[in-house]
Amino acid sequence: MGISLRPEHLKRYKDIAWLLVKYGRSDLVKQAGLEEVLTDRRVITAEAMPEAKALADDLERMGPTFVKLGQLLSTRADLLPLPYLQALSRLQDKVEPFPYGEVEAIIDAEIGVPIPKAFASFGQAPTAAASLGQVHHARLRDGRPVAVKVQRPGIRKLIVEDLEALMEIAEFLDNHTQLGERYEFHKMLEEFRRSLLRELDYRQEAHNLIVLGENLKEFDRIVVPSPIEDYTTSRVLTMEYIEGRKITSFSPLTALEVDGAELADQVFRAYLQQIFVDGFFHADPHPGNVFLTDDGRIALLDLGMVAHISPNLQERLLQLVLAITEGRAEEAAAIATRIGTKREDFDQEAFLSRFSDLIIRHQDMNVRQIEVGTIVLEVAQIAGEVGIRLPPELTMLGKTLLNLDQVGRALDPEFDPNASILANAVKITRQRVMKSASPGHIFSGLIELKDFAERFPSRVNRILDRVANNEIEVKVNAIDEKSLMTGFQKIANRITLGLVLAALIVGAAMLMSVPTSFQILGYPALAIIFFLAAAGGGIALMLDILFYDEKSSKK
Repeated sequence: MGISLRPEHLKRYKDIAWLLVKYGRSDLVKQAGLEEVLTDRRVITAEAMPEAKALADDLERMGPTFVKLGQLLSTRADLLPLPYLQALSRLQDKVEPFPYGEVEAIIDAEIGVPIPKAFASFGQAPTAAASLGQVHHARLRDGRPVAVKVQRPGIRKLIVEDLEALMEIAEFLDNHTQLGERYEFHKMLEEFRRSLLRELDYRQEAHNLIVLGENLKEFDRIVVPSPIEDYTTSRVLTMEYIEGRKITSFSPLTALEVDGAELADQVFRAYLQQIFVDGFFHADPHPGNVFLTDDGRIALLDLGMVAHISPNLQERLLQLVLAITEGRAEEAAAIATRIGTKREDFDQEAFLSRFSDLIIRHQDMNVRQIEVGTIVLEVAQIAGEVGIRLPPELTMLGKTLLNLDQVGRALDPEFDPNASILANAVKITRQRVMKSASPGHIFSGLIELKDFAERFPSRVNRILDRVANNEIEVKVNAIDEKSLMTGFQKIANRITLGLVLAALIVGAAMLMSVPTSFQILGYPALAIIFFLAAAGGGIALMLDILFYDEKSSKK
């Protein structure tokens, strides 16, 4: 049975069904019962899969929810090939700006003050327009230049409706298709829903700006715009305006004016610290979000998309990147296996073989051709194909490193990301150790130690009571319990025989000092008999060990 076709979601059902058919998943359309909504669409066969850019263009035409969905799919290397990941990660919104009158109404409602009273000046024409909002230049009453991001009217309602339609289809696919059961689309969309709703709250982006600015304060060539909290709400974000131009406009003439090598090194080190030390990083540093300021610094913009990494995953990812960078294929494959979730069809030999081929292929390249981010993305793709699902943070790491490769080489054509990672590995490790030695971690450890000390006596008493009452049980899980018990019996028999032989020797030694007329070769006869019996038993035991155990080991 197909999904229930709610009238308000009919258009989205058609869009999604058409997209699945166009990109080679007509089987899912049939299983979901969506064929009937395609009556006004031209069905495209999957004989030749369209290029990756075509998928990005289609998602852009479908609106903001699907642009953001494309960005989510760009983190799932187990679902899409590398060219699609790269195309989707560069999705750009192509929308017309909304009227200035609506901007005035939103700012008045959110801030509680009309624009002429809140700002000394406010540009009516937006400098940038996207599907979620648009940006205007303004100046505060104290003279500070600011950028004001205003959320598009009605965007929340539209996104919520789109998410409902997507959720219905995802739940049906999970319950009725093998692909849905394998990839759990509902869970993926639930995570997407939470992320997108957070992005719709501009107060969260303001918080991200503050956190990132604080984390990177030691980098004198990196700047993050500060939010103006009194002029920021869930639908309006006012932040410091930074004069500059996109890094993509970095020309040879500009290269003479700034130290590109130093800037590239600082940007790369700043992101390594974000990812492997802070566990909070700007997940979308494509060249359009990295500006070269007029005073020769690098500005990081648009913190709507950020990622968090747990300390344990940080350790694993750092080990993985270092192993990849140094060409240690087997170790890198083992680390990837540990951080991933294995499916039933996981093929470990195929994973190691393809992983090794990937590392060897990239080792043959020269420094200018190597892109660490591309390698990480290919690792995630191989893992998905052989039956292991790696965490989405790994793909986000790969995308981030890929963008950093491009930014670094735009600033310095000789920039070597591999060398930068290896050169900073020691510092990253030291920073991680220092972070773990912070007062908060120390106090947490002390509290756990105090709890252990308080509970230790009672736990020891319970153990001793059970020992005294003969309540201690030892459980053994063995592959072949019969062979194990036979082995234990054999050991017990040999120990017993050894004790008997030892007793015979001790008894013979004691009888040597007892006077008796019954003698053999001038010695007490019983002592000699006991010695001979012990010697015979010892020889028999030795032969049994040498020949029987050797035969068992060969078996």
